[in-house]
Amino acid sequence: MEAAVPVVRIEFLAGRSQEQKAEIAKVFTRELSRIGKCGEQDVHVIFNEIEGKSWAVGGVFSDHSD
Repeated sequence: MEAAVPVVRIEFLAGRSQEQKAEIAKVFTRELSRIGKCGEQDVHVIFNEIEGKSWAVGGVFSDHSD
């Protein structure tokens, strides 16, 4: 059976540094390739950073606006 290309989509509030995202991508890539038995070059990590004004939890926006 041929392995499908794994894609990891990470959504979080904006504000992480490039260094933080690089470390996250490295860890997810390493572990997904190890567990999923695929090459690290096949793992795609996509970051979707969302502004607090566009993210609400329990009816309250993360930037505390109304």
